[in-house]
Amino acid sequence: MSRIGKLGAFTGALALLWVAVQALDIDVRWRDGRAEALDLFGRGADAESGEEPEAFWQEGSGNEPIVPRGVPGSFADLAESTGRGVVNIRTERNVAVPQIEDFFPHFPFQIPQPSVPERRRPVPSLGTGFVISSDGYIVTNNHVIDEVEKITVVFENGDELDAKVVGRDPKTDIALLKVEPEGEVFALPLGDSDATRPGEWVVAIGNPFGLEHTVTAGIVSAKHRDIDHGAYDDYIQTDAAINPGNSGGPLLNLAGEVIGINTAINPRANTIGFAVPINMAKEILPQLRASGRVTRGWLGVVIQGVSPEIAEQLELDETQGALISKVVKNGPAADAGIEQGDVIREFDGKSIDDFDDLPRVVASTPVGKKVEVTVIRNGKRVELRPRIGELEEEATAVPASLDPRDRGSDAFGLRVQDLTDDLAEQLGLPETRGVVVSEVDPAGPAAEAGIRRGDVIIEVARREIRDAKMLEDVLEGFSGRVLMLIRRGEGQLYLTVERTG
Repeated sequence: MSRIGKLGAFTGALALLWVAVQALDIDVRWRDGRAEALDLFGRGADAESGEEPEAFWQEGSGNEPIVPRGVPGSFADLAESTGRGVVNIRTERNVAVPQIEDFFPHFPFQIPQPSVPERRRPVPSLGTGFVISSDGYIVTNNHVIDEVEKITVVFENGDELDAKVVGRDPKTDIALLKVEPEGEVFALPLGDSDATRPGEWVVAIGNPFGLEHTVTAGIVSAKHRDIDHGAYDDYIQTDAAINPGNSGGPLLNLAGEVIGINTAINPRANTIGFAVPINMAKEILPQLRASGRVTRGWLGVVIQGVSPEIAEQLELDETQGALISKVVKNGPAADAGIEQGDVIREFDGKSIDDFDDLPRVVASTPVGKKVEVTVIRNGKRVELRPRIGELEEEATAVPASLDPRDRGSDAFGLRVQDLTDDLAEQLGLPETRGVVVSEVDPAGPAAEAGIRRGDVIIEVARREIRDAKMLEDVLEGFSGRVLMLIRRGEGQLYLTVERTG
């Protein structure tokens, strides 16, 4: 290359470098004859001061990687050793089928027929269960065998035996069956669901969609799940695949012990399943075997949770415990001196942190037992000793709708009317204490708090409300949030309502 050509190339390189510096905001500094820095990110003041920006997060844990204990290379041995204790459950229920004339409702001519009795045909259904004793007792879900005429249990080796229902408990969805084998049958051992931790490996074996003895594996995703099935919800959540037909099957740990009874699924996700903890089943299975039903303890209170707003109104230091919104007259709680507005924090030596802990603890308490109960009353701990009664099923009354009336406080988004004898009878209420909510502004604070038409306000700010005028006078004295005690059907609950503006 000629000297002129080399000079031109050098000049072009300098031009390109100048363009790059302008485009990238490269700060090139020379010190002692050397380039000191290339700033591609515009650090500005930090670069000028020579200080590097400080990290505001923790870099690394400093711990050794946690290798899960008992990571299986295969689940085959576990499945093989436990599969003999898992059974398929075939059920039949008879349903009515249409008569011949029903198929041709618009046929112009019909030949008179003699009266024919209603025809019924068996409809099959599938589920799963597992053996818990060598003499043939089997556990499954109540919904698997509910209202069926025939139950057949199919073992892994193909043997089929008729089963009878020994006992069942719809509240926990547990049923106990019995077959009569010629000899002993293999039974699965029961584990300790309380000791199970989220993250542990589990295996489910069942009969999904009729695919016999299907094995799936996963982990315990969570514990103590409430899925709105009832007062005794306390499910184990797992990502081991559970599908229709798995109901009643075992959820096993790596020791081959049953820690749960697969019961429910989230239909929108095939990796969210729920199992009844086996420790809950252990509490009721002896009763199912002995009497076919479960006898539960009863305290005689209506409870709710303690929200931050309610805690502030009641001057409580915490939101834990079960707030008593109603005490049943002549019940165990009333006889022991437990009062409306008390917050139960301990029951029979067990801490009550969430309000839904209480129904499960009371239900498992033997009828007739005298227990220690600790409540918070006016900021002080009070010790009481109720004697537990027996829970009886009761229907819940539904209040009727009322016509709007121009009474009550508009500032709280509601209107009320006096509770007369006729109105109390219409609502099925035992007394005329309080005032009836006749109208609720759907965009107002009362609706936001959960108050409904037909609710009865019996207290405001711990003051008993006798009529609509008294309610108006009491509410006029509040400019912020106020605590109300509401009767709804047979139950009562506390709600806080904030004045508009």
